[in-house]
Amino acid sequence: MTDKARNEKNLALVRWLTYLMFMMFAMTSDSVGEIIKEVKREFDVTNTQASLMHTLFMIGIAFSGLFLGFLADKFGRKNTIILGLSLFAVSCYLFLVGTSFSFILGLITLSGVAVGVFKTAALALIGDISTSTKQHTGTMNGAEAFFGVGAIIGPLLVAWLVREGVDWKWLYVIAGGLCTLLILMAYKVDYPEYQKPVDSDNNTAKVNNFASSMKLLKNRYAMGFSIGAFLYVAAESAIYVWMPSYLVCDAINLEDTFACYRSDSQQYLAMYAVSVFFSLRAAGRFIGIWMMQHFNWALVLLLFSFAILICFVGGLIGGKEVALYLFPLTGIFMSVIYPTFNSKGISCFPKSEHGTVAGVILFFTAAGAAAGPLIMGIVSDAYGGDAKYGFMVATGFAGLLFLGLLYNFIFNPTEKRLAEVEKTEYSNPSASS
Repeated sequence: MTDKARNEKNLALVRWLTYLMFMMFAMTSDSVGEIIKEVKREFDVTNTQASLMHTLFMIGIAFSGLFLGFLADKFGRKNTIILGLSLFAVSCYLFLVGTSFSFILGLITLSGVAVGVFKTAALALIGDISTSTKQHTGTMNGAEAFFGVGAIIGPLLVAWLVREGVDWKWLYVIAGGLCTLLILMAYKVDYPEYQKPVDSDNNTAKVNNFASSMKLLKNRYAMGFSIGAFLYVAAESAIYVWMPSYLVCDAINLEDTFACYRSDSQQYLAMYAVSVFFSLRAAGRFIGIWMMQHFNWALVLLLFSFAILICFVGGLIGGKEVALYLFPLTGIFMSVIYPTFNSKGISCFPKSEHGTVAGVILFFTAAGAAAGPLIMGIVSDAYGGDAKYGFMVATGFAGLLFLGLLYNFIFNPTEKRLAEVEKTEYSNPSASS
């Protein structure tokens, strides 16, 4: 086997290992809806208290993104990935001894920090194993596609554990075991050699730090994609957090929860609408790997964001029986937007800054995931608890997202920047960061 073939095989191994890591994390993060039901029962807490399971996790990710994103650029991708995996494994195993709600919340926050540390490094790594900005986008969609698979597996696993009389905390123990296995595999695999950036005199340049993250808050490319990620995630989280509340019928007992739907198939769809959404999102991301190689990414995102807006408006105007179909359908249209935001936003910068940039975008992502559902909940409560009014807010997020992507398509503000980075960072396949 030639050195080139051996290198390509190793990069493929690194790529698939990264995909599996994304899937493992999603098993826990996107199971929050199922877990909250069990937490409320076990610890006798209110809805607001239980929602901290989601909010604190996102705060942990946001903290890592903004304050620790530079670690991947300073210490290398592999070291930072293993650090994130190790923190996550520790937090998962500690769930076995969690006997109080406050302790569980502490572990949730720690796991969020761990995911943030891992994800900034993993997102930076994608640049290292890509030979072009186009391949970068395809690989990013692949990673998020596997995340989508994990989002399907996790809730189903929680439901099965509970049905079998097994404590829901074992989901985290299982995830911790998988995480430990992935750590061992990561140690054995040769990652692309990390080289700190050098200046024009071939001296080691100043490494990125927290100040580097703060500086990016003034950069129009970093902030443009970060704001886009915020709006997207705020709209997306409306589906998996509040769609179940919107689809339930006005019932006085549990048996009539879905009685307002005329057929058994409609009732079944209402019951599993979130699972359908996640399945369509995962399928769309696998399709997105091919799509981003063959079509103009700006046009795809524009059309898909318009479709999301139509689904939201149609679901509000048509009521529950229309939303039953249109809201889960948004999964297919949402599929490629976030991975592409991540990819293009990161690709606007040199590889030596990818960890820092990924951290800033991740901060706004987590902020959108935390703020969006919260604002929707506040607005809904202000109008008697009707989730419909919360979805009006989500429709506003979707509308702003569409307008931003319309501007991006018409004026293409990143075309020149991406072309420059393509030439300097990807023209030499042997270059590493």
